[in-house]
Amino acid sequence: MKLLFLAASLMTMGASGANLGDLKTVYLLPMPGGLDQYLAIRLTTGSILQVVTDPQKADAIFTDRIGSGLEETLAELYNEKSKDKDKDDAQTFTKPSMQSITRGRGTVFLVDRKTRNVVWATTERPRNSSADEMNHIADRVAGKLEKSIKGK
Repeated sequence: MKLLFLAASLMTMGASGANLGDLKTVYLLPMPGGLDQYLAIRLTTGSILQVVTDPQKADAIFTDRIGSGLEETLAELYNEKSKDKDKDDAQTFTKPSMQSITRGRGTVFLVDRKTRNVVWATTERPRNSSADEMNHIADRVAGKLEKSIKGK
């Protein structure tokens, strides 16, 4: 858990090398407590990123989990199952993948759609799952992202 927190902290500081300023559109995967909905509102009203409802139009994906579960979700969203099946049939080995990480309350990741790299992450732990608390958490996450994008 300490390693995950350290990695998230480094990515928040821009250590991933990705240019957050190049990301314009984001698709949000469902998150506990409806955090995705509150985050969509904050990202849109703050003009931080354009939230899209079609994953094909997204530059990045907001999620609260990474690992094999996310890989499967992305493969479904982008119709990649059939391509991978053909490759898997031709190969005798399996591609190593990151061990699935369970959903951590308040941890969010911004994943580049094309490279599948985590380009930004942060943790904001909610005290409870009330609407007011989810709205507060979304405000804090969006504020941190906005600062990272602007380089402040």
